[in-house]
Parts: sequence; C-alpha cells; structure tokens
Amino acid sequence: MYLHYVASYLPAAVVTNEHFTRLNGLASDWITERTGIRERRKAGPDENANTMAIAATHALVAGLPDFNPASINLIVAGTYTPHDTIYTAAHAVQRELNINEIPVVSISSACSSLLNAIEIVEGYFALGKASCALVVVTEHNTAYNNEEDTMAGHLWGDGAAALLFTKERLAPTDLRVVQVLTGGAAPMGKADEAVTLKPVDKGIVMPFGRDVFQQACTYMARITQQLLDANGLTVNELSYLIPHQANLRISANVVKQLGLDPARAVNNIERLGNTGCAGAAIGLAEIWPNIKQGDNLIITVFGGGYSYGAMLLERQ
Repeated sequence: MYLHYVASYLPAAVVTNEHFTRLNGLASDWITERTGIRERRKAGPDENANTMAIAATHALVAGLPDFNPASINLIVAGTYTPHDTIYTAAHAVQRELNINEIPVVSISSACSSLLNAIEIVEGYFALGKASCALVVVTEHNTAYNNEEDTMAGHLWGDGAAALLFTKERLAPTDLRVVQVLTGGAAPMGKADEAVTLKPVDKGIVMPFGRDVFQQACTYMARITQQLLDANGLTVNELSYLIPHQANLRISANVVKQLGLDPARAVNNIERLGNTGCAGAAIGLAEIWPNIKQGDNLIITVFGGGYSYGAMLLERQ
C-alpha cells in the first residue's frame, strides 16, 4: 500500500521552559539538557483531541486539491488522551467529512499507536474491506498533565497529524509502505508502572523515567535494525530516521547504536515537546517536501506499557 500524503496541526499557544521555572523552579537549561525540550504547544480552551484531529484532516484535504474525500472508506484514529471515549476522534473526523457508513476505529497503544493504526489499515486492505484510509493521530496531553509534577510535568505538548493511505499508487510522490513491524514488551522492566495515565487519579505520571529511557533505546534501535536487515538495507541507505519524539537523548542514543549520521535523524521535540503518538507523524509532515525519489525512511516508535514498532517507507 502507499502513503499518499500527510499533514499536521499544532495549537497556536507556545509554552516555554520558563513557564516551569516560574511554576516549580525547574531551570530552563536543566529541562533542555535532560530532554532536549525548549518549548511545546498547548491546546486552547476550545480545543481537544477531536478538534485537533479534525484540524489535521482539514490540513490534509487542503494539501490535496484534486482529491475527493468521499473516496475515503476507512478511518482509524490513535490517541491515549481522548476527549470522549465513546464519540471518538475517528467518529468526529467521519462526521466532519460527512462520509456515512464506513468503518471507523479508534485505538490506543500509547505512543506507538501510529504504527498499530497503520497495521489495521494493512489488514482492511488485505481483506478487501477498504482501499482508501485516513489515519489520524492526535494527543491532548495538557488536558491530563499535571504541570506541577517535577518529574514529567514539563515533557508534554499537544498536536495532531493525518495520513492518507491507498491500496494503489496515486501519484509519483507517494511513499510505498514496504513493511511495518510492531510488538509489545509488557513483561519487561517496569512496563506496568513506568508511565501511566489514570483519568480518575493523577493523569499522566512517569515515576520510572530511567526504565522508559533504557527500554526505548533498546527496542527502537533493535526493531529498526531488524527492519533494515529484513529488507536488505544498510544504515547508510537510510535517508531519514524519524524516531518517537520522547526525549532527544533517546533519539541520539538510537542513532549512535545504529551508526547513523545524526543529520539524517528527524527531531521536533525541541519545539513541540512529547506529542505522543502524533510526534513522528508530525515529523514526517515537516520533511515531506524534502523527500526525493529513491529515499528510504524509517519511523520507529516506543510507547509506555511497553509497545514498539518500526515502518519502512520508500519513494520509488
């Protein structure tokens, strides 16, 4: 199958590290040194995971003036910060597009939801149940975040992205989805308590950040190398690596393990913070105009819980 286009949406409000210095005394340089983050976006009072999913979808449609949204016959949304657990982001996007009687699916596998959503599309395409799918990933982290939490309160940002997949190639600029690999690593380390979001409790907390760091570095590098090996590619043939935007030091560690030129790694965490399962897709949207024929790209992700995955894309 093919990725025809990707677009993103970011809220207008910018929250700098200085906000957390004033709030709880965390120095801006301290935050940047440990996470790479200098600022992040925050949804407005009238925004939520559903509205940002809709905004990302509008951005995608606006970027495809010759595309008829009525041809979409599957919508899959991913988020762990839902506005509504019944009227989900997928339903909100369907209603906005006014496309009735098509499958709509919402999933949550933490920050790796993007790739699991894409696997769902693969399944629908393989079974002949769909041929044109919209994947939307959206996170409203600040709705759940406790800013006064000095361990993780400064990590989170809001944003969304929309990706259009088709069973057949539509344009020379399409990216072929070569392979998607995912897995769960819940038996490992402190997967059951390292990152949690209990809506009736404290929201997002990360009491065991070191364990998250270690597992993310291990699994993101491992699954990326497995994907390269499975497709007969060397790291030098990789044009871009788009890692989950959790921590700039995690990205640097993965790059070092792989022996990849750091210039080929795509990072937006400095400007956007951790935008959950939307982060890598936003990164892909940011570099989309720069992708050339013959380029190979890998998106690699890791989520609390733990879950992980990697996807190889190529522009033929």
